[in-house]
Amino acid sequence: MLLQADDVIVWQGDSITDATRRREEKEANPNGAGLGCGYALQASAVMLAKYPQFGLKFYNRGISGNRVPDMYARWTEDCMNLKPTLISILIGVNDTWHGFTSNQGVSVPKFERVYRQLLQETKEHNPAIKLVLCEPFVLRCGVVQDPWVPEIEARQAIVAQLAKEFDTVLVKFQSVFDAALKEAPATYWANDGVHPTIAGHQRMAQAWLQAVGV
Repeated sequence: MLLQADDVIVWQGDSITDATRRREEKEANPNGAGLGCGYALQASAVMLAKYPQFGLKFYNRGISGNRVPDMYARWTEDCMNLKPTLISILIGVNDTWHGFTSNQGVSVPKFERVYRQLLQETKEHNPAIKLVLCEPFVLRCGVVQDPWVPEIEARQAIVAQLAKEFDTVLVKFQSVFDAALKEAPATYWANDGVHPTIAGHQRMAQAWLQAVGV
């Protein structure tokens, strides 16, 4: 199991991780909505309930709308200053989405370059740090357009390669949702194709916990 006593876990990413978290709640394991209402909250709750003796601390620092360079720009303040022992990262959909809607996207090569630099600097800062990389995903409904798919797949391949290079856990969220589509339509899991419903977030939490061995 990746999880250990006294771990400090930071959830990082965009709106899917943010999940309307209450920004003013900055302490670990907030009693209110500081962990949001999505997979980060659901997975944290399971671990806190299952391992009360571990003294785990959870922070959610996902920010809606973030692309990988946005996350990189705030990495010191919103991640490393929290002294994490485990960081979970889910990023990439906005790097594509913003390119199709506002010409603010991030090219696939730049996505790879910035993401790799972020991981390199993180490991240099703390070689013992544990990383969980989550692949970005989309479902074919809502705002998602067919041309998004090959670009998202390219980003998924990059995340998989980075997970291999840095010897991290990889959470294959696209596979989770592809399997879920055999049980219910895409809108059941993410009604706009990007942001999961509560059922979608639950499947994500289950997959994340399984990947880290909880």
